[in-house]
Amino acid sequence: MQFIDLKQQYSIIKPQIDLAINKVLNHGQYIHGPEVFELEAELAVYAGTKYCVTCASGTDALLMSLLAKGIGRGDAVFTTPFTFIATAEVIQLLGATPIFVDILDDTFNIDPEKLEIAIQICNSKGKLIPRAVIPVDIFGLPADYKMIEEIGDKFDLCIIEDAAQSFGGRIKNKKACSFGDIGTTSFFPAKPLGGYGDGGAIFTNDSEIAEKLISIRNHGQGKSKYDNIRIGLNGRLDTLQAAILLEKMKIFPKELGQRNAIAKKYSQNLNQYFTCQHVPEGYESAWAQYSVLAASTKQRSICMKKLRDAEIPTAIYYPKPLHLQGAFNDLNYSAGDFTVAESISQRIFSLPMHPYLSDDNISEICDILIS
Repeated sequence: MQFIDLKQQYSIIKPQIDLAINKVLNHGQYIHGPEVFELEAELAVYAGTKYCVTCASGTDALLMSLLAKGIGRGDAVFTTPFTFIATAEVIQLLGATPIFVDILDDTFNIDPEKLEIAIQICNSKGKLIPRAVIPVDIFGLPADYKMIEEIGDKFDLCIIEDAAQSFGGRIKNKKACSFGDIGTTSFFPAKPLGGYGDGGAIFTNDSEIAEKLISIRNHGQGKSKYDNIRIGLNGRLDTLQAAILLEKMKIFPKELGQRNAIAKKYSQNLNQYFTCQHVPEGYESAWAQYSVLAASTKQRSICMKKLRDAEIPTAIYYPKPLHLQGAFNDLNYSAGDFTVAESISQRIFSLPMHPYLSDDNISEICDILIS
């Protein structure tokens, strides 16, 4: 059994993938070939935004978004400590300061009430200028954007949605990547829509932001290759990845439905024994991961050992919150600052999740966990 079964997916669409790759090899436009712009158009339509700008990774998508908004030294950017380091890493790379905000204990997403308090405290200190919020749609579940966008409007903050895990998720009829001012996602192979290498995309309805992003991803280019009007980076998505993603887009809606069906079966079997991630009414997750909370760290260890003994892969997302990572020692956070994130990190573990898990696979996993 695989934690994420990319080989099985490839076996299903192998002829189409191989043909798409060969097409690129034959036309030889490996950088910004026609597939890149075709993909951008399809992604924008899917997400329901006016513009999509592809890039080299989900990390670059976040970095480029901050660059497009001119965020840097002296600025405060609010985000969750319960996520992969990329979310906060890009803030510090630009000289801005990440301010962490604790999470909700049911959805595991950033707590809007605590976000507003953190902004007020930052304003009262007067040392940093609040500029942006980066909510993370953890495990594929969109954050509470109704409240977050109201807070953003109240304090004049840019909202950058980190939808690295949630492409395909939605709140009612509004898709992930379309919330806030800018949405970002990742096409890392393990993501719900993943390539065969790194890749990412940025979504917006603002033509000025889109124009800046196109320049930034190509070394700040202006009218020509050697006309550089701003500081940028080499952030382009290569044509081969775009060709692969175009083919995967064709089966993505079906796979998304399969992910949700699998998550429903997991929850029906396990919610009496573990705390499963709460999906609010009107929300749909992309289920990049399916994670449950054990009652204690000890119970988690026992459960994970039982799975490993049965040769069923498992993982922990995330074993240490960002505010306790050595990379952020200069921010002077300590244990006890974000009790919900810390507690969840000590008890959470993830189960195999991909569209091709069988009912027998799910039953075996659940039977082992509750035995």
